[in-house]
Amino acid sequence: MKKSIYVFAIGVMTTAFSFAQEDSPVKKDEGKFSVSGYIDSYYNYGFQNSKYNNVSGVKGTARAFDKTSNQFSLGLVQTKFMYSNAKSEMVIDLAFGPNAALGNFGNVPGLAGFINPVASGGTAYGPATYLSSMAIKQAYFAYRATDKLSLTVGQFGTHIGYEVIDAPVNFNYSLSNLFNNGPFYHVGAKLNYAFSDKIGVMVGLVNNWDNLYDYKTQKSGVAQVFLSPIDGWNIYLNWIGGYGDDQFRLPASSIDKSSGYVPVLPAGSLISPLGVGYTRNLFDITTGYQITDQFYVGLNAAYGFYSFDVSSDSIVDPSTGAQTTSETYVKALYKDKTTSPGWYGAAFYANYKINDMFGVGIRAEHFNDDYGVRYIGRTNNSLTLTAPITLADGHLIVKPELRHDVSSAEIYLNNEGGARRDQTTLGIAFIYKY
Repeated sequence: MKKSIYVFAIGVMTTAFSFAQEDSPVKKDEGKFSVSGYIDSYYNYGFQNSKYNNVSGVKGTARAFDKTSNQFSLGLVQTKFMYSNAKSEMVIDLAFGPNAALGNFGNVPGLAGFINPVASGGTAYGPATYLSSMAIKQAYFAYRATDKLSLTVGQFGTHIGYEVIDAPVNFNYSLSNLFNNGPFYHVGAKLNYAFSDKIGVMVGLVNNWDNLYDYKTQKSGVAQVFLSPIDGWNIYLNWIGGYGDDQFRLPASSIDKSSGYVPVLPAGSLISPLGVGYTRNLFDITTGYQITDQFYVGLNAAYGFYSFDVSSDSIVDPSTGAQTTSETYVKALYKDKTTSPGWYGAAFYANYKINDMFGVGIRAEHFNDDYGVRYIGRTNNSLTLTAPITLADGHLIVKPELRHDVSSAEIYLNNEGGARRDQTTLGIAFIYKY
């Protein structure tokens, strides 16, 4: 389970260090350098026998990384460099392969050296120099000012959620909808403070969600509270929020000359050129308890929502040309006439370690995006059964996995090129780590 506060604060304090020879009058911390990484590949069989050999659904967002079916596919290739000494740590985490671009979501190459250029209906932001960062999954340093306080600056994985991009870390191979519809990474700075090994906090400012290049002056805030009430039980309370932070969705017409930059409606097919600003907030809880040496249970739950800046000002509805107000226009887009459309979900995990070689685990998830403000755009229930097999002294992990999804609408591909409400897949992943 990823979590930045406790893992980093305790990890830095307990890192092994190399020192100068005993006869030196002053001991010098020479630090420690390490290299690690992994490769993963998989084979999926979709029982619906999709005509297009993929299980990612009609919109391509039903599954995160394991999108193909009836073929062998490469997932991710990672190389991670780390250096640490008594006062600091540096991480350079590079990723390649089909899943690397999605893991760097929001950093999308475009025409003329810009991300989402005007020529493609967007705003010309993100100079060409940012495109060379596509292979960077993480790149940050951390400075430990005291035994309790540390500062992290750079690009780092999100603190939101239970699952991570790294296939060896997750128990299941396929990723949850909570993962797929949440942020992947952030660029910014954060402070971690460990009151004890039971309580810690993190606060920071980042360039919105999944964005290397910030197109506006407002930053998104991030925060986390770590609690460990008893041994084996960890709780992470997470938050991210910001103003107009859907950078990769915004068209050029959202620029407002009178107030600088005013974002637009964020929701998939509901994107509008109207200059209606919004804030977005996501609250997340992740918790896990090691009941016995063999049995572990976990829970991830999240609730996010948009709050539109509506007023009585007269505007023109671009679809009809009629005069209306921003509040009327926004409410008309959502079925219960809200100006704060949201999404939510919860996933339960239970894993059992049979022995050092075999394990078995289940994930049950409910995810609701009926407003279409994220990606899947529907309610979806899924059940995933995974049975990892660990070989080669822990370096090779083979993960057979059965997954069944049922949606409130026809979002999965069938064998005729049409759509259906459910999907069942049987796959096997091969992960080698070093």
